[in-house]
Amino acid sequence: MPLRLDPPFRDQLSSRPQIGMWVTSGSPVVAEICAGSGLDWLLIDTEHTPTGLETVQSLLQTIAAYPITPMVRAPSGDPVALKQLLDLGAQNLLVPMVDSAEEAEAVVRAVRYPPRGVRGVGSALSRSARWNRVEGYLPNADEFTSLFVQIESTAGVAAAAEIAAVDGVDGVFVGPSDLAASMGLLGQQTHPDVTAAVLGTFEAVRAQGKPVGVNAFDPTQAQRYLDAGASFVLVGADVTLLAQGSEALARRHLS
Repeated sequence: MPLRLDPPFRDQLSSRPQIGMWVTSGSPVVAEICAGSGLDWLLIDTEHTPTGLETVQSLLQTIAAYPITPMVRAPSGDPVALKQLLDLGAQNLLVPMVDSAEEAEAVVRAVRYPPRGVRGVGSALSRSARWNRVEGYLPNADEFTSLFVQIESTAGVAAAAEIAAVDGVDGVFVGPSDLAASMGLLGQQTHPDVTAAVLGTFEAVRAQGKPVGVNAFDPTQAQRYLDAGASFVLVGADVTLLAQGSEALARRHLS
């Protein structure tokens, strides 16, 4: 009997804003705890963590038992890295540091099979098609996957409309941390100038008919972005919650 894959993340963005958190610890136990939280989505990060391919697959397998959607942030837009993440079963990808429409177009080609792209064919050997048990995976692969690109520089902000307009880009995610750094405001994600740049990116992306998301751990800032039309927001991270929770215990009992 043919197996079915979950709908891609882009199909969830028309109902209401999707609230999620990062999974950066690489721990399947922590991922499972987060998966049962009631949140809408989880972002597994491979850009700023030591999380490797085997771990990503393990995390996806763990999260699959829960009613929550996983996305994987690739380390870069490298076609080999994207191919490997797709083959191990990542249906939703986020590619960091996209600064132009040309870069976005290259990423789109990397995640599509020929003749529309350059993704290598290995579905019979990989979890993506459940080892060829998903009927019609190869001709319909685009229906099973969604691609989001990350704008996190002044160059990306300037090109936001052109990036969002690229066919095959399902949405744009704004990263205020690196954006602040590129603006000479390192560590000042909520600086008024950074916030203005984020909101300007929202307008440019939404004008192209694409959903836009953002990273916002500060609750007030997160609500401001939701009010401005963010369709998906990351409001925390597993390691941050653990760090803050353990610090709170120490303050309560050792002060």
